[in-house]
Amino acid sequence: MEVVLAIVVGGLFAAGLYMMMRRSIVKLIIGLVLLSHAVNLLIFTSGGLTRAEPPLLPEGAEEIVMFVADPLPQALILTAIVISFAVLAFALVLFHRVYQSVGTDDLDRIKPAEESVTHL
Repeated sequence: MEVVLAIVVGGLFAAGLYMMMRRSIVKLIIGLVLLSHAVNLLIFTSGGLTRAEPPLLPEGAEEIVMFVADPLPQALILTAIVISFAVLAFALVLFHRVYQSVGTDDLDRIKPAEESVTHL
């Protein structure tokens, strides 16, 4: 199962990088989303795929006697989901503002508009 997930992670990274190299800002944002999903899946896979008990100790127990799942990768993924959602929301607002100002989502047409701005 880890091999399949490794291939999926590689495919998501490749698709995300390919989309980020396109000329459109929309494709750049889609590539950013794909990269964040690839990182989440990579963290999940690196934590190990086991069908184990939840990491809770019964009342009165002094030590863990059974095989339990590692909660750290799950906590890292939840944090990464929140951060990637915030970055995505910021990128969408930034894209909307750039599109209002320039009138296009083509990165090659946006660069000359930056050069024509007068400095104070």
